Amino acid sequence: MRTSSHTEQTMQKYKKWTASLAVTGVALWSLQTVAANASPGLVLLNTVSPKGEISVTKDLSYGTDPEQNLDIYYPKALAKAIHSNQSPKADYPLVVFVHGGSWESGNKDQYAFVGHSLAKAGYVTAVINYRKAPEFIYPAFVSDTAQAIAWSYHNADKFYADANKVAVIGHSAGAFNAVAAVSNADFLQPYGLQPSDIKAVVGIAGPYSYDFRKFSSRTVFPKEASPEQVMPDGLIKAGSSGQQPEYLLMTAENDKVVHLTNTTKMAQALTKAGATVITEEVKKANHATSIAAMSTSLTWVNTVRPQLLNYLQQKLQ
Repeated sequence: MRTSSHTEQTMQKYKKWTASLAVTGVALWSLQTVAANASPGLVLLNTVSPKGEISVTKDLSYGTDPEQNLDIYYPKALAKAIHSNQSPKADYPLVVFVHGGSWESGNKDQYAFVGHSLAKAGYVTAVINYRKAPEFIYPAFVSDTAQAIAWSYHNADKFYADANKVAVIGHSAGAFNAVAAVSNADFLQPYGLQPSDIKAVVGIAGPYSYDFRKFSSRTVFPKEASPEQVMPDGLIKAGSSGQQPEYLLMTAENDKVVHLTNTTKMAQALTKAGATVITEEVKKANHATSIAAMSTSLTWVNTVRPQLLNYLQQKLQ
């Protein structure tokens, strides 16, 4: 991560952007400015995202804590078949999405637009909640992510999805969670999974390798911890199969929050561990729009959605 005061200010703006529920009645033409400035835009994105094309089952518990729940989004064709009392095959690919918010803010409802977007593209999609700081610090949010992934995997057939075609996607802090939870077998093992059970992992603008002690995010990690003890690039551990899933690590061309070195170091560490890793840059994207443009109403902002869908098509279909 960058060490300038400007970065700290940008991070604070991003936290407010992910936490806000105050935006209503903003015209569509303002979306580019909203996203580019990391302003409160999540509610707006969900307001303008097309409705009626998918169905959703909300608030399914994967654990006992109130924050340990998720929503499942179904593609239109699958939803129609279910509502018509047909018996669809359990062969849909499954995606688990983990939102960002500096491990302190955000929730699954604010990222409904991602669930809509992926379901519209043909993926059964779980958008998860997880416990957050300050009440819960590392490794709680990574353990929750692993538990949610495992729950989704083990229950895939109930949602007409194929457990052999599972991808995990995360943005920002959620990318940290996703990559950390899958690349280190110690997180999945308690829930009956190992890294190779997952087909692919996509991290978008993830802070995988930085000295958190120099940033406000230090409060979400144990006080006496060092980067070597918590950053996923130093904790890669394959399961009994000795294999990792494939990884796509995406960066935003104009990211002023998470520095490129995070992806560079994570890719190097995964490659050294024997994993197949692809890195891609999203042109014209900043930290906020690298996820905002997943909305089907914002595909003109940058190419993150087609880049991501192209990768999933190759790995899950």
